[in-house]
Amino acid sequence: MGLRHLARRGSAPGTRTLAGLPGGIVTRRRGRGSEPEDVRLWSEGDDRRFIDRNATARTGQLHVRTHHDERDRAVVLLADFRPAMLFGTRRTLRSVAAAEALVLLGWRVAADGGRVGLAVASAGAPTVLRPAGGERAMIAVTGALAQAHAQALEALPGIRSEAEPPLEATLGLARSLLPAGGHLVVASALDAPGPGFDELLTLLAERIAIRLILVSDAFERARPPGYYPFALADGSRGTALPTARPAGGSDGSAEARLADYARRGITGVRLDVEAGPEAYAPLMERLDAVL
Repeated sequence: MGLRHLARRGSAPGTRTLAGLPGGIVTRRRGRGSEPEDVRLWSEGDDRRFIDRNATARTGQLHVRTHHDERDRAVVLLADFRPAMLFGTRRTLRSVAAAEALVLLGWRVAADGGRVGLAVASAGAPTVLRPAGGERAMIAVTGALAQAHAQALEALPGIRSEAEPPLEATLGLARSLLPAGGHLVVASALDAPGPGFDELLTLLAERIAIRLILVSDAFERARPPGYYPFALADGSRGTALPTARPAGGSDGSAEARLADYARRGITGVRLDVEAGPEAYAPLMERLDAVL
C-alpha cells in the first residue's frame, strides 16, 4: 500500500495513453467512445461514419468528429512465490522485489482506469483474483499478495528441494482470467519454470500481450569467490566451492534471455533486487507505456 504514491509520480494521467503506432510524433490515442474529443478537417483514411454534419454544412468542407478512447484494459499480474524465489542476499527476497514491481505497475494501471487481476504461483494452491477496476481492486491485490507470500514462507521449511512446482500451470490459469486483448505481466526469476513453459508462453504471446519482469539478485550476477556453506530443505548441510562463471556472469545471460523473448514479441525488463522501489518506478512506467 505504501507504494501507491510512488506509482503516481512521473507523467500525468493525460499523457500516459499514447499512440500505439510507430513514428516520430507522440500523440494521444483517439478512441470511438461516446464523449466527443474534437472536430477537425477530414483527411484520407478517416472513417466516413464519423463525419460531422453541422461543421461540414457550416464550412462547406468535410469535418470529422473524434471521441475519447474507451478501451477496456485488463491486466493480470503473475507473481512467482515458488520456493526458489524465496531467496535474497541484498535488501530483500526476490519474491518481495517481484511483488513490489507488480504493485507499482498495478497502481498505475488502476489510476488510468484499467482493470487489474492477480495470479500467484507457489508450492501450494495458487492465489487468483479476476481483473477488476478501481482502488478497491488494487487493495484486494495487495492484500492477496501479502497473504500468499506469508503462506509461502510458512510452508517453506516443510518443502523438499526437489518439489519445485512448474510455473506453466499458473501461467495457463492466468491466461484464463483475461479477455481477448488483455495483458499479462509475469514477475519471476524463471528458475525451473517447467518443460513446457517457453512453448506455452510463445503460444500465448500470439493471442495476448505478455510482459516479463526478470528478477535478478546481486549474488547471481557477481558473487565473491570462496567457499559457501549451504543447507537444503531436507536438513542436509555442507560447504561448496561454486564453479566460476563465464565473463559477464548471469547479467549477460539475463540480457540474452530477454533478447530471446523479445524476438517472440515478449517485452521484458531486468529487475535488480538491491535497487529498490525508487528505481523500479521508472521501469514500471516504461512497461506501462507499452501495455
